[in-house]
Amino acid sequence: MAIRLKEPPLTRTGVENIQAAFARAQAEGRAAFMPYQMLGHPTLEQSPQIIQALAAAGADLFELGLPFSDPLADGPVIQAAAQRALDNGVTVERCLAMVAELRAAIPETPFCLMGYVNPMLAYGLERFVAEAAAAGADGLIVPDLPPDEPEAEELIALCRRHGLATVFLLAPTSTPDRIELGAARSQGFVYLVSVAGITGARDRLPDDLSAFVQRVRTEAQRQSPGAPLYLAVGFGISTPALAAQVAQIADGVIVGSALVRLAEQGGGDPAPVVAGFAAELAQAARRQA
Repeated sequence: MAIRLKEPPLTRTGVENIQAAFARAQAEGRAAFMPYQMLGHPTLEQSPQIIQALAAAGADLFELGLPFSDPLADGPVIQAAAQRALDNGVTVERCLAMVAELRAAIPETPFCLMGYVNPMLAYGLERFVAEAAAAGADGLIVPDLPPDEPEAEELIALCRRHGLATVFLLAPTSTPDRIELGAARSQGFVYLVSVAGITGARDRLPDDLSAFVQRVRTEAQRQSPGAPLYLAVGFGISTPALAAQVAQIADGVIVGSALVRLAEQGGGDPAPVVAGFAAELAQAARRQA
């Protein structure tokens, strides 16, 4: 009698992993919770501990920052975190090694690398995308690379070759043409900036945020009626109350500066402090009927 060999499990692409995370949250009646952490901050030892604690606290996806000396889209908290990571000796190569180590510890949760284009170009864009995919990344967020730049076209082609999602940012000031292009060239989800400006904790959301989210959703549905393109909102979400507000109108809630500040202030063992607040945020992302 012939022995039937068991087929190997299907391997999903990064785009599919991201879509699955959003779809799972949606099926559970909640928005996906996506915390941000700077790789290598506050120390090389504490950084992976914090990220693993966030996974246990309910993170659906991660935005993992690559430190850069001139982070134009970031406010003072994340700028300081980037500088501290650089002072700790973090490089692009070390970041990719950390991603590989984290992927071994957190096998399922999607990782989106958030970094600026200059370090990627200096590293070699093709080399960076290939090594990011090999390390276990699922997508790339490049805030200083508009979707209509030639480098964006190259990045999209490379990411599609390696199964990574390209995630572009749209702001309330984005024109209809830019919204159309950003939705067309993003995969997995579109990153919606809640305010025109830099990252940083705020105490309220803009009054027109819901209308902005709806404009982008209408365009995304027009382009691909049967294909999911999820919308996640970031910049300025600093409390469970604000996370709950965003969860009512978007598919994902991104929290950065508030968690990075706790990591900085958490002393010798910041992971439990960060994870405790993250659990509150994840709970707030559950939509109320």
